[in-house]
Amino acid sequence: MSTGICKSPNSRYWRALYKAALSEIGKSKLPELIADAEKAVVLRARELFQAADDNGEEKEALEDAMYALRALGSKGQTRQGFTPES
Repeated sequence: MSTGICKSPNSRYWRALYKAALSEIGKSKLPELIADAEKAVVLRARELFQAADDNGEEKEALEDAMYALRALGSKGQTRQGFTPES
């Protein structure tokens, strides 16, 4: 994952939510943290899309974060929906 160099408040916000979701251990809070982080990632991606600046590193970091969040979410759903065969 690229760390990017943008240090705007919006950049720090999505990164903080992303890190919180990745570090969450409790299964009950994880879906909410993933959803919050995904929303922040999407909002930041929209902001960067509208900006004229070169934000390639942060855009790449956003893509990586979204991929990881979706993988984390699907992993949690698989565990919750798992029923061992007899």
